[in-house]
Amino acid sequence: MYKQSILLTAMLTALAGSASVFAAVTAEEAAALKTTLTPLGGERAGNKDGSIPAWDGGLVKPVQGKKMGDIPLEVFAGDKVSYQVTAKNMGEHAALLSDGTKALLQKYPDSFRLDVYPTRRTGAAPQKVYDNVAKNATRCKTTDNGYSLEGCIGGTPFPIPKSGVEVMWNYLLRTEAPSIEYRFKNIVGNADGSHTLATRNEIAFQYPPYYADATPESWSGEYAILRFNTLEPPFKAGESLVIRDSIDQKNARQAWQYLVGQRRVRRAPTVAYDTPDFVASGANYFDEVQGLFGSLDRYEWKLVGKQEMLVPYNTNGFIAAPVKEALAEHHLNPDHLRWERHRVWVVEATVASGKRHAVPKRRYYVDEDTWLVVLMDGYDAEGKLWRTTQVTPFVVPSIPATLIKTATVFNLQANTMSVIQALNEEDFRVVEPKPETYFTGDAVAAEASR
Repeated sequence: MYKQSILLTAMLTALAGSASVFAAVTAEEAAALKTTLTPLGGERAGNKDGSIPAWDGGLVKPVQGKKMGDIPLEVFAGDKVSYQVTAKNMGEHAALLSDGTKALLQKYPDSFRLDVYPTRRTGAAPQKVYDNVAKNATRCKTTDNGYSLEGCIGGTPFPIPKSGVEVMWNYLLRTEAPSIEYRFKNIVGNADGSHTLATRNEIAFQYPPYYADATPESWSGEYAILRFNTLEPPFKAGESLVIRDSIDQKNARQAWQYLVGQRRVRRAPTVAYDTPDFVASGANYFDEVQGLFGSLDRYEWKLVGKQEMLVPYNTNGFIAAPVKEALAEHHLNPDHLRWERHRVWVVEATVASGKRHAVPKRRYYVDEDTWLVVLMDGYDAEGKLWRTTQVTPFVVPSIPATLIKTATVFNLQANTMSVIQALNEEDFRVVEPKPETYFTGDAVAAEASR
């Protein structure tokens, strides 16, 4: 059934199984970004039955109403639920559901459901990003078997992707503001339905390719740098972590950690891949943060094709809910979670030869309009569904962009969940960039010594 639901073009059929490295597209191909494709590479047209409308430029106008910092909390507040998907009627919608979504419906038939709203194609980006994407299409290239990049800046590197690894690079280099600051909670959902606060943190994130003066020649290749401090619980307060991620596979991630008990900053090379995430009490892996977080080199990436699916989308209203209302016992509260029908790229990841990973196979679903990972399913060594992730995209018209921070990882075998970077009852702001020296181990050490 799943294979029948995949919508493959002739081109994708020819390329789906290829692990080759692809160069930039031709100028003739790139011209589609001004006609049949959106400036970021989605299809401008809607679908046949109208359930997915045509893209009309996205949401770029200010939204009135309550805000949490720069996030409007009442986007499309007047929309009504079009229909619900439950354990009882999921068979009617099976072609639109991921394995993980089906598993949650079956596992929690009395509480988990999908409230499906009208599809709103809010994806947008600044004009400068569109201009960069048009140039990236003909100049960006993968190197090192697809695990490094060159020739890109400030926008989707591969708006017309021809391989799975290109789609995943589009996610890692997704549209962002140059600099943001926010607070978040990591919450563990236990097998008995109770919830535990793992940590509460404040974080500064910067995205160097989106700096105002960034060019392919001047850019260092670091695409995301962050520094966060733990605020709660008391015994962890003061711990810090600095991460710098690069498009150069030879130096993909640098990380430093400050532990209060040791009173020193140390390199943290294990803050990557399938290392249990100590910020979330080990309830998820580090590369499950924000849907996908870190280097691509542990997997081979197969582009399966495009598919219409029901996915979380425009979930500003979910962020508006207090934590106690946002979470049900074993999953996110369906009363506050908005699902929509969108076209997504489907990419399968299998452990590369000579590599290892605790999750040997994953399937990612990446939104065509924003290049955001919206769902992910993880399978164990026997091919059984083990984990599933729901990511909750929210729109920030003032950038404009659709962003993601919160990802919820469900361990279907242990009956637990990890709500990573929950923004509920916190704050989120676009800010002026800090000096990059702020994002170093030395800076953390200097501050800790004061």
